[in-house]
Amino acid sequence: MSKWVYRFGQSGADGDATMRNLLGGKGANLAEMSNLGLPVPPGLTITTDVCTYFYDNDQNYPADLRDQVQQAISQIGEGVGRCFGDAANPLLVSVRSGGRASMPGMMDTVLNLGLNDDTVKGLIDLSDDPRFAFDSYRRFIQMYSDVVLGIEHHNFEEILEIFKEENGYILDTELDNEDWEGVVDKYKAKVVEHLGKAFPQDPDEQLWGAISAVFGSWQNARAVTYRRLHNIPDSWGTAVNVQAMVFGNMGSDSATGVAFTRNPSTGEKAFYGEFLENAQGEDVVAGIRTPQHLTKTAREESGASAPSMEEQMPAAFKELTQVFQKLEGHYSDMQDIEFTIQRGKLWMLQTRSGKRTAKAALKIAVDMAREGLISKEQAVARIDPEALDQLLHPTLDPDAERDVVTTGLPASPGAASGYVVFTADEAEQMRAQNKDVILVRIETSPEDIHGMHAAVGILTARGGMTSHAAVVARGMGRPCVSGAGGLRIDEAAGTFTCLGRTVGRGDLITVDGSTGQVMWGAVPTIKPELSGDFATVMEWADDLRELKIRTNAETPADVQVAREFGAEGIGLCRTEHMFFDADRILAVREMILARDEAGRREALAKILPMQRTDFEEIFKIMAGLPVTIRLLDPPLHEFLPKTREEIEEVADASGMDLERLRRRVTELHEFNPMLGHRGCRLGISYPEIYEMQARAIFEAAIAAGKSTGRAVVLEIMIPLVGMKAELDTLKKHIEQTAKTIETETGEKVSYLIGTMIELPRAALRAEEIAESAEFFSFGTNDLTQTTFGISRDDSTRFINDYLEKRIMERDPFVSIDEHGVGELIAIAAERGRQARPGIKLGICGEHGGDPDSIQFCQKMGLQYVSCSPYRVPIARLAAAQAKLKAQ
Repeated sequence: MSKWVYRFGQSGADGDATMRNLLGGKGANLAEMSNLGLPVPPGLTITTDVCTYFYDNDQNYPADLRDQVQQAISQIGEGVGRCFGDAANPLLVSVRSGGRASMPGMMDTVLNLGLNDDTVKGLIDLSDDPRFAFDSYRRFIQMYSDVVLGIEHHNFEEILEIFKEENGYILDTELDNEDWEGVVDKYKAKVVEHLGKAFPQDPDEQLWGAISAVFGSWQNARAVTYRRLHNIPDSWGTAVNVQAMVFGNMGSDSATGVAFTRNPSTGEKAFYGEFLENAQGEDVVAGIRTPQHLTKTAREESGASAPSMEEQMPAAFKELTQVFQKLEGHYSDMQDIEFTIQRGKLWMLQTRSGKRTAKAALKIAVDMAREGLISKEQAVARIDPEALDQLLHPTLDPDAERDVVTTGLPASPGAASGYVVFTADEAEQMRAQNKDVILVRIETSPEDIHGMHAAVGILTARGGMTSHAAVVARGMGRPCVSGAGGLRIDEAAGTFTCLGRTVGRGDLITVDGSTGQVMWGAVPTIKPELSGDFATVMEWADDLRELKIRTNAETPADVQVAREFGAEGIGLCRTEHMFFDADRILAVREMILARDEAGRREALAKILPMQRTDFEEIFKIMAGLPVTIRLLDPPLHEFLPKTREEIEEVADASGMDLERLRRRVTELHEFNPMLGHRGCRLGISYPEIYEMQARAIFEAAIAAGKSTGRAVVLEIMIPLVGMKAELDTLKKHIEQTAKTIETETGEKVSYLIGTMIELPRAALRAEEIAESAEFFSFGTNDLTQTTFGISRDDSTRFINDYLEKRIMERDPFVSIDEHGVGELIAIAAERGRQARPGIKLGICGEHGGDPDSIQFCQKMGLQYVSCSPYRVPIARLAAAQAKLKAQ
């Protein structure tokens, strides 16, 4: 018989932290806390294998699952002296999801399960608190109806708000037991209104309804979106945790809270979190009530008047700090903890490695390494390379004028300016139009995940530092200001007001998630300071990695940025980007439209000094480091005039007849230009173009070498080679140009000539091509296009269909397709080395900044990866992690 159910509790557990894949993160950590002897309410975990079975068998369960669950439920009851379904002595449970990867708020939870019209009376007798019992019952009806029965929670919230308004109440805590009993009756009537039948009273029916809903939530829209954004495979599934309820809403000596063992925004070694007296867990994260601070220091720093947990519940706080220290020491990582205090008794409901900002991740890793909790290798391995992107972009200029509209809580650091939108769908639509937006909500919910991802910043009227908005924003690297209580949001009107000031949909505002300020208009920014912990981690990563990190850059500004970020050379300098500058595009067009070679050479003579100056500046910045320059690649039609005014301008400059010019533009049109007259094919047809570029490169190298006193490490790359004969033909022209310049100047330039491997034929014929090529650079953008037969520019129209239907696990233009494109790279590398054992190998497509692709490059034994300037630190860290994984 298969074991589908694993128990945990204060007496120990069937599982432990190593069983994350089977028990999910929550279940594995509950088991581990139980084994550590911490106060964990007893419960059971239904494994991820059941989730797989559930979806593989038309949402049915294994035959023996119910018996295993029933037996474990009985044991839970014995452990707490209660019985599930017993009217006089009821056991109540929570039902929660728990995937192996943390997905905060993305899946469903039900609390207080087991309550009905009979057991609520038993709960009154046991607790001697009818207010608490009916409060718990109304919470259960609302959660169960929303999660299991499909009646959206706003239906119940509306009932409660109307009831409070009619009775002159402001806070939920003002309702007494008779009030809550009346609300329960209204809630049950709402269920009948929607379903035509009563709210389920059988606890066993409730239990299996909730279990099925949690398994079903693995495929809800927000969970699917979250997995897609965080590259979590669908096949992992979720576990389900059923746990005896403990109650934070049993009076003033009860509470619930969320805490971190270190500050998740800054990384400071200080307890951080919030709690609510007389509340249940969802109250803290939902933002319905404003939480109180955990520590006295945090309360004083914020200027809050409500007492901290340290002041209000000193005994429970002292015990909690001991748990913090034990868990952080055990897991050697910052922990995110959920707890409940029931009548003075502390209970631990969850621990997991906490989501954190990039800044906090760096500080925590460096501090823990220096504290001896982890090694430098572990510090490097645990930082998400993609998260570094949060640190590599500008922040608000502290000296800039700020027109502050309101101030809330600094929930997720960083700053952003954007246009105000009020719904997640609006945010996504505006983002599709390349507009930066700030998502403004009363409070966010898991259904807003797509809009939060689309927005550059988030502002909420409700919610604390551990609210849904704060946690998700920190994980995404989005600036967030939460709990801006002065805001009055009118979503229907598309406005929010504060202190008499109105801001509308489409207005430009700035949010600063580091200070909590919300400002009118766009506030200027400054470059980030990449020192301190960032520099330390980069230094440790550089000591570990084997792969060199170069950059794809062709302007002096981009090259300088890349150099400051630690680039060790240029892996791709696209010369065609230089042609589009306003002061040279006319000469380029004259060259393309010339009637003969003489006309082309005349136009090229105008371009030569411009290219030479470009190259010289780049060589100076990269003094002593390798620079790979790709000769002209795109089809010529990209440079041609499009509008009537542009055509007339070229005609005037070139002296060409206007009608003849129009005909020439039409003649150069190609039906499939990406597979047309481009790359080395241009050099074959018009060798004078590549000769001019070679001359500009060599002359610039001589000048830069003299200026810096360091010889230029030069690599000339011929694009789109599919046949050795193409490379040989163009190589001769380049070598002849080098000899000519040596004769003219008496200066000899050292250089390599190689090619991009971006066609399947080139990969298959790599051994032959390597006889002439001194290096290969894998152009994975085009190699992916030509391998799949998919245009990268057009793939966005349908690639999401492939991802949603799981035909593809990842977008192949984001992460290398190892089974197709990757195999071609492996073939080319192996065959290239056979012909030229010391051949230099690297990649220069966008994949060069993707951590998973970098890991693949490490496996292939490539010497370097090249990526955009702002991806260089990400690639440095990812390369170190790839080396550690390979060991």
